[in-house]
Amino acid sequence: MPHLEEFGEDLADFVRRIAELKSARSVPTGDLSTVLDAALFELDHVADQLWPTYERLAVNGQWDNATSDRDEQRLLRALFQRMPLPVALMDRETVVRRMNFAATGLTGVRAGYATGRPLAGFLVHADRVAFRSQTAAVARGEGDRSLNVHLQRSPGTPVRATLTALRPGAEPRTGVLVVLQPSGERAERLRSAPGPAPDLAEATRHAAQLDLADAMTAALLTAPAGDRAGVLERAAAVLHGRFADWVIADEGAARLRRVTVLGPRDGPADDVLTQDPAACPLVVEAARGGAASLQVRPEDPDAFGRDASGAHVLVRAEVTSLLCVPLTAHRHGPVEGVLTLFRSGPRLAFSMAEARAVDVMSRHMALAMRRGAATS
Repeated sequence: MPHLEEFGEDLADFVRRIAELKSARSVPTGDLSTVLDAALFELDHVADQLWPTYERLAVNGQWDNATSDRDEQRLLRALFQRMPLPVALMDRETVVRRMNFAATGLTGVRAGYATGRPLAGFLVHADRVAFRSQTAAVARGEGDRSLNVHLQRSPGTPVRATLTALRPGAEPRTGVLVVLQPSGERAERLRSAPGPAPDLAEATRHAAQLDLADAMTAALLTAPAGDRAGVLERAAAVLHGRFADWVIADEGAARLRRVTVLGPRDGPADDVLTQDPAACPLVVEAARGGAASLQVRPEDPDAFGRDASGAHVLVRAEVTSLLCVPLTAHRHGPVEGVLTLFRSGPRLAFSMAEARAVDVMSRHMALAMRRGAATS
């Protein structure tokens, strides 16, 4: 196949050069002769090089073999996607290269999002090290492995992960194929389901965001004038529960002050409230750079620092996704504070649309904080 690959590269270069010639139509009339010479040169290249190469490949059968190979690859991809068992192809670092439909239904993660991200990140923290270690052992050729893991979206249900080495095509490095088999009632539901269940929550998400924005507007308009902390507390009350499991609001930028922490009833809210915001890298970065951060299954457990007991906040709160947003009235304006939202357990991760909605509300919060200060 090397001659076919070389022909493909030459053809791709030719297409790029033709695109450049098309863009040269706007050159001055006096320079058109140079462009015409280049076009004639490219036509000579097709006649003298590309066409004879194509004829040789067609005679030798390499073109037909390549077509059949591509057809076989498409068939194998279709079979992979339609397998009833959840299957994913990873590298030795557990980075997902391909995931089938059943695996997306089990993990709750779209294939396009999962590709290029470590599958270990979709597991609870306690299972990640063992899963990475077993995957690396399989990739080294030490034999197939199997272990129980727990997905973040359903930590109470064990999933059996079976790992085996696989060398896809002519690729130089060994990959790892993982088969995920849920246990108990959930496995029975997956076997009996005719296809992926429709996500009814997705259909009503836009309406929920409109209701949230309306409630936030009412809360900000009725906040006491000059009470910056009151603005943050009212906004946090709107977001808590209906939108996020945890709401953490910090005031200021150069000198951060934690104003309010709302979390689950049995959560370590008091320990997070006494935490110094300056010890939270995400908060400090948002306050200094004015850039929002959206993370799904955050890899760094120290990204939000530690609580008063010395435990990592993200691990203790079982955070599956977070939003950390600076409160600014306009894009390059001063930062009035930082708003951080956590979701944990089986709740769906923050989406890009939800992050955009929070960004809009954060500007309204900053305006309410500034208006109150100016009035006072």
